[in-house]
Parts: sequence; structure tokens; C-alpha cells
Amino acid sequence: MISLITLSPEELAKKIDNTLLKPSASYSELESFCRNSIKFNFVCCVVPPWFVRRAKDILRKTGLKVATVIGFPLGYQSINTKLSEAKEAISNGADEIDVVANISAFKSGKYDYVCEEISKLAELAHENNVVIKVIIETSLLSQDEIIDFSKLLLNCNVDYVKTNTGFMERGVRPSDIILIKSVVGNRLKIKAAGGIRTWQDTLLYIMLGADRIGTSSGINII
Repeated sequence: MISLITLSPEELAKKIDNTLLKPSASYSELESFCRNSIKFNFVCCVVPPWFVRRAKDILRKTGLKVATVIGFPLGYQSINTKLSEAKEAISNGADEIDVVANISAFKSGKYDYVCEEISKLAELAHENNVVIKVIIETSLLSQDEIIDFSKLLLNCNVDYVKTNTGFMERGVRPSDIILIKSVVGNRLKIKAAGGIRTWQDTLLYIMLGADRIGTSSGINII
């Protein structure tokens, strides 16, 4: 756990994935988003797949990484489709990928399928020194399912469990982080996302065990 009083604005920024994924975001808005993020030195900018190459150009030599999403936001694309998306994103310069797991397959009890999908994506990512975060969409899961999904990911060689896409009726809850942390401990990192808009919430989720915060309100939080 991190003591809240030890986090300066600069340290807090290093916990934040500043995000712009709304479908109405224009090219110029995405450019401004990346440029404005440089001033605050966030961990990375999370942008739509089609904008990865331009984001990489803007953020090159700034220290900010480029992240994008795969299988977003519903996650029920085929394995090959997700692999194709990931390959293109990595080719275009993505440093990190946030992958939506196949929630439909998980809820259908197709655990081998889910693990195969995620493991193949993790292998691709790590072959290219890319960080992979897997979104389990806690808003669609029961507490037992959150626990079971977290256990499954321990066997898939991923870097992070990510809570939510932010595109569902609700985002992350404190109880989600507590449950995930109880399973993964320090073996996997945790990214809290979905509905985090204030510095108070940001600090709360970090205190509960989140290693990263995904938010479209990064600048306002800092």
C-alpha cells in the first residue's frame, strides 16, 4: 500500500493512464490531448487504434508511452481478429495494449478458450516488449466471477488486470479492487478504470492496491 501523503502531483501523474476513447473524438482533439498530456508527464496516453501512429509521432522523446485498446469495448471478437488488431497496433508503435477479454466466453464456461486467447495476445505483446493489460469488465461480473477471472489471468502471463472499459453502466468500485488484490497479490498489477474523475477517488484506488489509474480526467485530477 502507498501512504497518500507521500504522493506529490508528479508522483500521482506517474500512476495515471490519461485516456481519450470517446467515439466522437476528432483528429485535432486527439492531437491536442496528446500535446496537453506531455505537460503533466503521465505514464501514457491511451488513444484509439487508428490514432496510434500519430500519437507515437507526437509523444516521441517525451517519455510518455502510447497505449491503445484491442477488442474494444465488448471483447467478443475472435482470437485471430484480436491478434490482428494487436499486431497492427504494435506495428504502429503502441507501447501498451489494453485488451478486452471475451466476457461472453468466460460466462459460458469456456475458460480454456479465454486463457488461449489471452495467452496468445500476451505472447505477442511480450515478444515486442509491449505491456498487456486485460479488461475483465467487473460491472458485468458477480463477486465470485471477479475472483475466478482474476485466478484465470494468473495463468496467462499478462501484466495487469484492468477492471473496466468505462463504456458500461457503471465503472470500477472499491470492492472490485479489494477482490482482485486478494487473488493476485503482487503477482499481477492492477489498473482501476471507469468513472474515476477526482483526485480523491484516484488516491482511494491507489491506496486499495491499484498500480495504475485509467481516466479521461487526468489533467483535472492533477
